[in-house]
Amino acid sequence: MKLSKICMAVIVAFGALNLSAQDVFISTGGDVMTEHITEGMSFKYNASKVTIAGTEYETNAIDSITFDAPATMKFRGGDVSLLSRYEENGANYMDVNGTKITNMLAYLKQQGWNALRVRLFVDPSQASTADKGQGVCQDLDYVIALGKRIKRAGFQFLLDFHYSDSWADPAKQFTPAAWSSLSANELYTKIYDYTKDALQQLVAADATPDFIQTGNEISYGMLWGTSTAAASSLKKCYTSSTDNWDYFTTLLKQAGKACREVCPKAKIVIHTERAGQANVLNEFYERMKNYGVDYDIIGLSYYPYYHGTLSTLKSNLETLASKFADKKIMIVETGYYHDWQPSDVKFDLSKTYPITAQGQKQFADALIETLNGVSNVNGLFWWWPEANEYGLNWSTKRVTDNWYNAGLWDNQTGKAMPAVESLKTFK
Repeated sequence: MKLSKICMAVIVAFGALNLSAQDVFISTGGDVMTEHITEGMSFKYNASKVTIAGTEYETNAIDSITFDAPATMKFRGGDVSLLSRYEENGANYMDVNGTKITNMLAYLKQQGWNALRVRLFVDPSQASTADKGQGVCQDLDYVIALGKRIKRAGFQFLLDFHYSDSWADPAKQFTPAAWSSLSANELYTKIYDYTKDALQQLVAADATPDFIQTGNEISYGMLWGTSTAAASSLKKCYTSSTDNWDYFTTLLKQAGKACREVCPKAKIVIHTERAGQANVLNEFYERMKNYGVDYDIIGLSYYPYYHGTLSTLKSNLETLASKFADKKIMIVETGYYHDWQPSDVKFDLSKTYPITAQGQKQFADALIETLNGVSNVNGLFWWWPEANEYGLNWSTKRVTDNWYNAGLWDNQTGKAMPAVESLKTFK
């Protein structure tokens, strides 16, 4: 059904309202575009076009306009946490044909991307020199600035709380230095206060998240203790044991409480990385249910060279979709090499997907075909797509200590990889 008089009335209302920080979703031809309104807007009745946040739409091509994301909407994009640093240091981004990209976010939107993810560390100045050389720099000021750009460009914003000063992943979930002396009860208060304050600052800056990860790859819990603590004292969680689950889930509940209070429309994501292990996945999210953790989306990391084939992924996704039918599922991290593959990968799929630009695209296309076949999956984020060393002067300016070889730009030419255009088919 095309734009109705009711929808037109909604548009007319724009002109009479101050719609600061309002997302508007426009359905056109089966796709959904997001625009971020920062000022009022007027529309003349019976006009053939309407301008929303600077983008002009033919009214006869619009199916509907809403203030809330449609339940069937899918979110596609990437984690662009280092984009600001690459831009500041002179990375030269070009499209697949070699034409210079002058506005990266506008370019990504043209490719059909509609959501972007950014990580947040508590105090990255406390990270090791090695971790800083891997891209650990995202403090709250950095995230506010990038988040504001993301929202104004009309993207959905996925905020990834690490609750650590550096990388938080299955092997490292260390408590921030400033929190290291706190008791469990004090940490329950701290995670609530910290989450609430960070979100309030983002909202005040017109960078309100639409999705919030309360922890990053928290398969074995989080806020274990310091990296220097005895291994036996770390508060890790295993699905084979009941140890530390009360502590872990209380932290999640406190973080989630802050999210609901400050960003009531945002969806909460619980993120694990056991995408290749059905029994661990099922047990983990069953624990979330049994402990009464409030969340909306199952978030997974899926890297084929760590987690296995797409058939394994699909089987596990279908099991999750069946067992936890009330939850949506997002692949919040994925990637595949376009240049050399490390020797220590767990699964070598290079015969199926060659380690080339085209092989990377073959993987992306096959992944999207798989995800499109599972009804509960509504999100796909490529990890570190913005990696691009072309144009950087390594003697004076660099972003990381080593090149990343699974991004969506060619480090040696600055051209976009063919896979950058694949994500538009996730719908």
